Amino acid sequence: MLQTAQYSLSLIQDEVRQLVDQGAVSRYQPIYTLCKHIPVREWVHFEGELECYGFLLRDRIGDLVGHESWEND
Repeated sequence: MLQTAQYSLSLIQDEVRQLVDQGAVSRYQPIYTLCKHIPVREWVHFEGELECYGFLLRDRIGDLVGHESWEND
């Protein structure tokens, strides 16, 4: 389960990046897909933090986690 104790954007991004790396979610899915991985009582805080930074629930998860850099291509 995703834990967002402080609800900071950087913490949310790190946790979401882990979910992407684990294959639990895809970068191409909408952000609202994350509600399956966040306790219901915390979702309102999670959503509020994202709204403060201009993210919409219909935006893609990839927009939230940003680009990834690869050392070996």
